[in-house]
Amino acid sequence: MKTVNMVEKGQKGEEDPSVTVFREYLRIKTVQPNPDYESAVTFLQRIAGELDLQFQCIRKDNGEVTVVILSWEGSDPSLPSIMLNSHMDVVPVFPEHWTYEPFSAHKTENGNIYARGSQDMKCVGIQYIEAIRKLKIQGVTLARTLHVTFVPDEEIGGVKGMREFVKLDEFKAMNVGFALDEGLANPTDAFKIYYGERVTWWVKITCRGPPGHGSRFIEGSAAEKMCKVVQSMHAFREEQKKRLDSNPELRLGDVTTVNWTVSEGGVQPNVVPSEMSSGYIFLLSQAHLVKRAPQHRLLALSNVDTHINANYYISQLVCML
Repeated sequence: MKTVNMVEKGQKGEEDPSVTVFREYLRIKTVQPNPDYESAVTFLQRIAGELDLQFQCIRKDNGEVTVVILSWEGSDPSLPSIMLNSHMDVVPVFPEHWTYEPFSAHKTENGNIYARGSQDMKCVGIQYIEAIRKLKIQGVTLARTLHVTFVPDEEIGGVKGMREFVKLDEFKAMNVGFALDEGLANPTDAFKIYYGERVTWWVKITCRGPPGHGSRFIEGSAAEKMCKVVQSMHAFREEQKKRLDSNPELRLGDVTTVNWTVSEGGVQPNVVPSEMSSGYIFLLSQAHLVKRAPQHRLLALSNVDTHINANYYISQLVCML
């Protein structure tokens, strides 16, 4: 058996090795829309070697990464396995709003670490790794096989990562019986237990109408139609906000949130565009999964039906009002 590279704690005045590994991971720029997954794969392959874990990187035919899997085989591989999942990618950054460079993993004197991904969710991936490192140095043997998975593109819907991975024979062969994924970071020793989960629904609405010069009154323009969409979405948002504010027994997870996140359209200030789009993110409460109120509201704006998936799903509506 290979000796596991493990130092329990740094010497006095030195950084804990687990923190060093964490900061190294944070410095890898897996930032959307152009994430450096190859550097992350190389990093994880090295970690797998240090911990004597099986390493597998599943790719598409074009070379794109679908998932990286680090596996610790149990004493009874026939048992359903455990899967610990995290995502490699992080959301875009605006450096001008940061005190420290977003990918420097700067650590202050009091131990705070500043970097994109430090919470969402590279910290969790490293926690998986360091927990395994500690268990191995202690000589622990697990009965079940443990798989640590690292997926790409979660921040933009998981379409090329997890959605494709679960269709593969490699996933079925893992025989997953229990899985953990993203949670809520907690600085104290209190651990919150959640009994429900809202469903993410990304919607892109496109409105089309006659184009023309900005000096004219153009009826039925794309912008005019988009105003109806925005007003309807805002009204629904206000309904949900008032419902939450008026009932102290409700929590954020009991209502549906909707936010306007993307706008597209127009070529120059004096031209009325023929097409405009807006993107919304819904977090659907369990009640709305049953009642389908957000879907009905969208259908009132368009005759095009929509589909909602229990995972991430990007729906597109074309409004022909």
